[in-house]
Amino acid sequence: MGDYSSLGDVAGKTVLVRSDLNVPLDGSDITDDGRIRASVPTIKALADAGARVVVTAHLGRPKGAPEDRYSLAPVAARLGELLGTDVAFATDTVGDSARATVDGLADGQVALLENVRFNPGETSKDEAERGAFADELASLADAFVSDGFGVVHRKQASVYDVAQRLPHAMGALVSTEIDVLRRLTVEPERPYVVVLGGSKVSDKLGVIDNLLDKADKLLIGGGMVFTFLKAQGHEVGKSLLEDDQLDVCRAYLRRAEESGVQILLPGDIVVDTSFPSGDVTPDPRVVPADQIPADALGLDIGPASGADFAAALSGARTVFWNGPMGVFEVPQFSDGTRAVAQALTEVTAAGGLSVVGGGDSAAAVRSLGFDDAAFGHISTGGGASLEYLEGKELPGITVLES
Repeated sequence: MGDYSSLGDVAGKTVLVRSDLNVPLDGSDITDDGRIRASVPTIKALADAGARVVVTAHLGRPKGAPEDRYSLAPVAARLGELLGTDVAFATDTVGDSARATVDGLADGQVALLENVRFNPGETSKDEAERGAFADELASLADAFVSDGFGVVHRKQASVYDVAQRLPHAMGALVSTEIDVLRRLTVEPERPYVVVLGGSKVSDKLGVIDNLLDKADKLLIGGGMVFTFLKAQGHEVGKSLLEDDQLDVCRAYLRRAEESGVQILLPGDIVVDTSFPSGDVTPDPRVVPADQIPADALGLDIGPASGADFAAALSGARTVFWNGPMGVFEVPQFSDGTRAVAQALTEVTAAGGLSVVGGGDSAAAVRSLGFDDAAFGHISTGGGASLEYLEGKELPGITVLES
């Protein structure tokens, strides 16, 4: 449980908890409930202590108005199953349903409010509009617990402004995330290896820039690798490429060489002539990374590279991984991501710290059949993790410290 001593005895109090319940849905079916499961300990601890727990969260990116496909109703049902108790569901966030639902709670009961992003004030850049919505949210509760790590990098009403209006505390999930990230940035145990993938170099610029001074090795895969390969003068065919980042990649390669940090790029690539889609059968082949045909595009690191990456991770004491090595959703292009995931489990088994940095990486390890417990930590917030590792200030954390 987090440290809620600053709130005093929560029994009989209404506690507003900002959780991250932004789970993937197929219609109304939840395809990965990892974020809901991660939110349960804080909610349960507060309920067990006698609080009336009111959970607020978002799902997807609605445009400040209700949309059926982004309703949290399926999440309320799953949350109730995981808690082993009924979760009351309000069909709005600060309207009549929310007030009636909150008023109807007894000590130890839990309610979930409808998607907070159905209200334009939640994400408004206008501080007055955001503040007015935060006032309404705050009026529902006696105290606030911030437990949605996936949104602490956002200056939004339910994350930032509410904390200024109520006695507040950091939830167990957020506290754990911050502790783990500090271990990655403040005197990490060595050897320290960072694995970066995903589609774009531009998404990871700040992380590379900050961690080049901290890591011993940097392994690069995924779509972002092709900009590095092109920066080295290699043909990348139809592969994903960010021409405007070529000079940046060259600078990183030079800087790593000068500072003694090893940047490991794949030596072979799995390619196809088109991106996999429902009506095209994949036709993968493995080619050397410096010989990608002009009519092909890279969709995964090759088997030799998977083995090289695993070898580079062997013996590591600290590993941070963000971004898959390829199009892991398609079996023919999932082996590179599987090789990295397997190597991280072996780091964990040997007593090292392995951290999966949320987002697609978390989805990948689960879809490939790995047990969450095989990793040291699976972050619930990809963007928040990256911004922390870039050295940026996270508004949802700094507000709790004030």
